[in-house]
Amino acid sequence: MARPDRLFRLLHALRVLPSPVTAAQLAAETGVSVRSIYRDIDSLREAGAEIGGERGLGYCLIEDGTLPPQMFNRIEIEALVLGLAEVRHSGDPALAEAAASVLAKVAATLPQAHQQQVLHAVSQVYRPTLRYPEMPCLPAIREACWREEALVIMYCDKDGQLSERTIWPLAIVYLEQKLMVLSWCCLREDFRMFRPDRITTATPTGRVTDLNG
Repeated sequence: MARPDRLFRLLHALRVLPSPVTAAQLAAETGVSVRSIYRDIDSLREAGAEIGGERGLGYCLIEDGTLPPQMFNRIEIEALVLGLAEVRHSGDPALAEAAASVLAKVAATLPQAHQQQVLHAVSQVYRPTLRYPEMPCLPAIREACWREEALVIMYCDKDGQLSERTIWPLAIVYLEQKLMVLSWCCLREDFRMFRPDRITTATPTGRVTDLNG
């Protein structure tokens, strides 16, 4: 791994992991030796990152000089924390990880008093179970939406009948208790809504074009 990439991963680990973070934890997170972590911490400090702690005790990111400061008022911080917490409880592992990463990055750009408001937000989300079941095909559907790429799917309808469809997925729609994928269905030649929990396979076709192409 190139050293700039390693330093970026180390800085991200300091943002995300609960403080104080030991050199051993950082080494495991970034895949390097503890000795390299000590050198990289020194390099980050020289570059402007204010990192507290020392060898043998652990480290914490006090002020991140690599990111510009962000200004939010208290209610905006509450909204941010609440919204990202809802995403973390959605049942989508990729989005949950991304939400935690976003919150850590935003918090790292805040003045210290505002960082405490993030840590002690009064708005919380409690769900005894995940809002939506895990859906293995969801990453492929999301990628196809981003790429504007057609997918070949195997779809199980409400009667348990399987059918093969070629679709152009356009958006993932989060309803109260279920997800729907808004798509152009090549079989029906019309817009259709598909439930991703009923999509058993989703195979990219390599066809990246608009619907009139």
